[in-house]
Amino acid sequence: MWFKNLHIYRFLKPFNLTAEALIEQLSKDAFQPCGRLEMQSQGWVPPLGKDSESIVHAVQKCFMIATRTEEKILPVSVVREFVNEKVEEIETQQLRKVRKREKEEIREEILQELIPRAFTRSNYQYAYIDSKQGWLLIDTASRKKAEEFVSFLRKTLGSLPVTLPKLKDSPAYMMTQWLTEETCPAQFELADACELVDTSLEGAIVNCKRQDLLSDEIHAHLKAGKLVTRLALQWHSRIGLVIDDEFVIRRLQFLDLVQEQAQEVTVENRQQRFDADFAIMIGELAQLIKSLFEVFGGEDEKAYEKMK
Repeated sequence: MWFKNLHIYRFLKPFNLTAEALIEQLSKDAFQPCGRLEMQSQGWVPPLGKDSESIVHAVQKCFMIATRTEEKILPVSVVREFVNEKVEEIETQQLRKVRKREKEEIREEILQELIPRAFTRSNYQYAYIDSKQGWLLIDTASRKKAEEFVSFLRKTLGSLPVTLPKLKDSPAYMMTQWLTEETCPAQFELADACELVDTSLEGAIVNCKRQDLLSDEIHAHLKAGKLVTRLALQWHSRIGLVIDDEFVIRRLQFLDLVQEQAQEVTVENRQQRFDADFAIMIGELAQLIKSLFEVFGGEDEKAYEKMK
């Protein structure tokens, strides 16, 4: 249940749907397995899995939702092999050359035969809407997957006025300043990893792991003009994370203080465990995100106004 990455989107308008209304909307696009001739199917599923029938898990005005994407596995090499065999059979038996258009028709026929027999694989994507804070938080480090999730949610709801956060200060500039000046905002501590990028045409990239970020080696890279594009941090010794220059959070870790707090909650079943962990997670992430906004100068409200 604990998120491992975070793509943050800001709602441009208040999210006013209740849990019941959201359930009704998502149920229209509930997951259905691939049909015989379908290569892919996507839909909404209960975040709690098979132990629950609810397509929305609501806690404290936060709504966890999840998609399941099922796709048929049909390697191009396999299709090509079947097509080549069929083409060779025709050319041998009929003593003629199979042209491009006919080969495409053969390929379509082969696909119709193979798709129903193909294996399938499923991927799940989790997110939650924080209607109080006005955020959509998606558990992925991939911009492509985040945008695909947003697009599917927008298709389901008919409208989804969200955008990536607009910050007043550049994350790359601020993170570079922290290492250059050997300072870090009070609520954060430097960890042991960073990525440095040369801003020149060559664009050299230096990845540092398990290293003192205030060492002479790091300072040499900074003096050479490199910018910090990823930085490992700890927030109040409760959460570990890597933040990048696009405000994407990776390697999200809820540390011992949070895990111990979760274990102190008495539960009787898996659903109660999920409830307790989700409540703790959304509380921690709400405070973490506020802190991150603060250290990057806050949100640019004028930029949001132009988008409304």
